Amino acid sequence: QSSLKEGRILLPCSVEEYQVGQLYSVAEASKNNTGGGEGIEVLKNEPYETKDEKGQYTYKIYRLDSKAPSLLKMVVPVGSFVFHEKAWNAYPYCRTKITWNEYMKDSFFIKIETWHKPDMGTQENVHGLDSETWKEVEVVPIDVGDRTQVSDSDYKEDEDPAIFKSVKTGRGPLGPNWKTELANKEDVPRMCAYKLVTVKFQWWGLQTRVEKFIQKQEKRLFTNFHRQLFCWIDRWVDLTMEDIRQMEDDTQKELDEIRRTGEVRGMCAGEE
Repeated sequence: QSSLKEGRILLPCSVEEYQVGQLYSVAEASKNNTGGGEGIEVLKNEPYETKDEKGQYTYKIYRLDSKAPSLLKMVVPVGSFVFHEKAWNAYPYCRTKITWNEYMKDSFFIKIETWHKPDMGTQENVHGLDSETWKEVEVVPIDVGDRTQVSDSDYKEDEDPAIFKSVKTGRGPLGPNWKTELANKEDVPRMCAYKLVTVKFQWWGLQTRVEKFIQKQEKRLFTNFHRQLFCWIDRWVDLTMEDIRQMEDDTQKELDEIRRTGEVRGMCAGEE
């Protein structure tokens, strides 16, 4: 038994624009969460192809000792919070798997499968699960314009879609009725990221609490990340995929440098 939720994140941009925006924002966010011996190391970032799909494969290691929840710090030795993330980005479909090999072997994984669709987030069972599994899925709408979905400690005024207006696209600010307005506007693109998150944490006595905690953290990450992505639109909307690949190469080198030298920074785990 594992925990299943589907986050739905609606944005006023096209599926094509989002591909660039997402990769740009991932590179930026990686730098903001790396330093002091911790953070993100990119081991692989290369094209892949199977008979069914082709895209970009990435393999990253996350060192997160200081960001681990206190619940786990009590039972897991320091230095063990090293996670492996493998991602297959066959856009508009992507899947990511995070494991904690050294410590939990097959008893832990987080799997995130995402479909990016040019719609208002109203499709049911976009991942094509069988009806029994789909019944188990809790759908979680994420509103990037809603200030109440962000904790005070995560809030940044310059990353608030409710007050940001894009100079280059004229989109924003996302007021209280922005979704209804978007549905009625023919000339503004829209897309939804349907993120199916499966969490498995087999540890007697801790399973439910930790799975719940991880799902809450994933929602928090998705919310903060997409608020940033929208507010950074003027930085990425003119970039090409070639620009992005160059930026990723530069970021990989930069991460190696700041991980070794900088101080620990970024989002802490928050309370369980």
